[in-house]
Amino acid sequence: MTESKEWLAEELKKVESWEKDQSGLWFWEKIGRYPFKLIDKWTPNFIQQKIGLLLDELGKYIQTGGRYLSSASKIPDYYPTMMIGTLEDVQKLSISTMDDTVEKITSNRKNLAALQGATTGIGGVFTLTVDIPLLLGLQLKTLQDIALCYGYDPNDKEERLFIVKCLQFVSADIVGKQAILTQLSNFNDPTAASKREVLSEMQGWREVVFSYRDGMGWKKLFQMIPIAGLVFGAFINRSALNDIGEAGKMLYRKRRIIERIRKSETVY
Repeated sequence: MTESKEWLAEELKKVESWEKDQSGLWFWEKIGRYPFKLIDKWTPNFIQQKIGLLLDELGKYIQTGGRYLSSASKIPDYYPTMMIGTLEDVQKLSISTMDDTVEKITSNRKNLAALQGATTGIGGVFTLTVDIPLLLGLQLKTLQDIALCYGYDPNDKEERLFIVKCLQFVSADIVGKQAILTQLSNFNDPTAASKREVLSEMQGWREVVFSYRDGMGWKKLFQMIPIAGLVFGAFINRSALNDIGEAGKMLYRKRRIIERIRKSETVY
């Protein structure tokens, strides 16, 4: 690696600048929960139960990885032109190489999300309840792949919590974003008192799901219209994956940069 301490410091400033830009709150975010309140009020119980699967799925994911867990065995697929086969190999790569790989993965997932949103958007509110769990799964897989690309193992239970907090970050309001950024900034710091608080939040994953669900409300509003939901569904899902990809890249990139800076300080 040829990354200097000065270069790492400059890249860290870029990520911190991005974090500050996340403080903006669009007016529609304030009414984001209303579409789902309407769903809860007017849709049959079996459809509400479909939405409720989010709770079970995310709980299983935090505890065991469930059906969404990505494996480090996929690493050679991310770097096909390089002799990279383990997380240790990935951790030795330059950050720029990691960034390029994440960009490719995110681009492919955005196209897949658009197709998924268009397909499930045809039926309006009824297929919307199917689309939400599918989108959640795609977002989780994308964040896991980003973690692997930066040399972190999503098979680690603590790492899965970091991924869920990234998911929550995207749909949080200003206050929530700042709180989550504080938690994630101290995630790999063994001396930080807040780390124990973050780990204890494993028991509060239901709140994470409700935050995610409400935050997706306004984005899914127009997808409730049958047929027209095809166009809205494709656009909305692609936008959702773009947000997840950007947040995942920035937050994991920050962790890797900070670790490199600490390592360089130890060496010198």
